[in-house]
Amino acid sequence: MASTLRSPRVVDVLGRLFAQVELQDPSAKRRVQDREIELGRRLSQAQRYELYGEAPLAITREVGELLYVLTVSRRARSVVEFGCSLGLSTIFLAAGLRDNNDGAGSLITTELLSGKAKTAREKLTEAGLNDLVELRVGDALQTLANVTEPVDLLFLDGRNDLYLPVLRLLEPRLAPDALVAADLSVEDPDLLPYLEHVRERAQGYFSINLPLDAGVELSVRIA
Repeated sequence: MASTLRSPRVVDVLGRLFAQVELQDPSAKRRVQDREIELGRRLSQAQRYELYGEAPLAITREVGELLYVLTVSRRARSVVEFGCSLGLSTIFLAAGLRDNNDGAGSLITTELLSGKAKTAREKLTEAGLNDLVELRVGDALQTLANVTEPVDLLFLDGRNDLYLPVLRLLEPRLAPDALVAADLSVEDPDLLPYLEHVRERAQGYFSINLPLDAGVELSVRIA
């Protein structure tokens, strides 16, 4: 069976989204850097996201392909994503679900901004993957509070200071041998509590750092 990632619809949508990333993300990051230089201090995550605005802040293609491989190799049926943005990472995850279990499975994804969520829904529809995805708009600590299905794969790519709260919220729902992938940022102190948690043996994870983009922390639930 051919990979869904190679279907013309998905290739077209991903190509247009990555072009938008190249156009918008560098200037959004410069806005944050310039403001921090002006103030002489690091901005909070909330302040950073306000300056980022509607920019995608997307993963790289390599990280997306990793998500696809993880979804397929884990034979995941239930995936949760924190931080949908315009739907790039969501497409990679949903494509993996499409190629699993005769197309069965479900992906719950979250996005705080309604404008981004609207675009993500449009792109998922254009890619032919919207039937696999439930997109919840709002604060992820509220929208993910009622997840009941065992989660096979969790992808964290929203605000860095919320990685650990979101993980803790969903830990009771993680399936045995669940995978947790976290997209990292360069030298971000807000990530330290999360990294300490998944790297601490007593928490029940085995965790490694993959050198893709600024890094991906990949953890398996072994408790």
